[in-house]
Amino acid sequence: MTPSSTFIELDKSIHDRKSFDCGTEELNNFLQQFAMRHRDAGISKTMVLPAKDNEADICAYYTLSHTEIQRQTLPQSLAKKLPHYPIPVMLIAQLAVHKGAQGHGLGKAPLIRALQHAYEVNLHLPSYAVVVDALDDAVQGFYEQYGFKVLDTDNHRARLFLPMKTVAQLFT
Repeated sequence: MTPSSTFIELDKSIHDRKSFDCGTEELNNFLQQFAMRHRDAGISKTMVLPAKDNEADICAYYTLSHTEIQRQTLPQSLAKKLPHYPIPVMLIAQLAVHKGAQGHGLGKAPLIRALQHAYEVNLHLPSYAVVVDALDDAVQGFYEQYGFKVLDTDNHRARLFLPMKTVAQLFT
């Protein structure tokens, strides 16, 4: 499966969501059953990287949404500079690569595009950071290699964050 070069918004009339398999049922189910519903409800946007030879096939995808974090979950050095109410952040709610495209460094592409997308939104609707919930230790390690730091842990899943100032440095 060879990826195209551009992420586009998920379109159920074009993209074959049912055949997407990244090896993690939770991520497969989100794309197949909930991505379009969430978009239609106005709570998230899913972007896909189609295959070069067949744009119906999805090589990778990411989903962005807004959320908030509590000030006290941040390291004290960062928290002391922020107000005492919930802090707005962008959430990379989902990010996955199809099994047929794994093992070739493709996981980096949706992450970079998701961060760029978050940065572009941030220019119009500021957020303090980008956060992500790691499904397991391997996923946590993936994000940590790109500078994400653990914010907190809930139900054995780490929530990690990358300050938007750091994200901005990547794209300015």
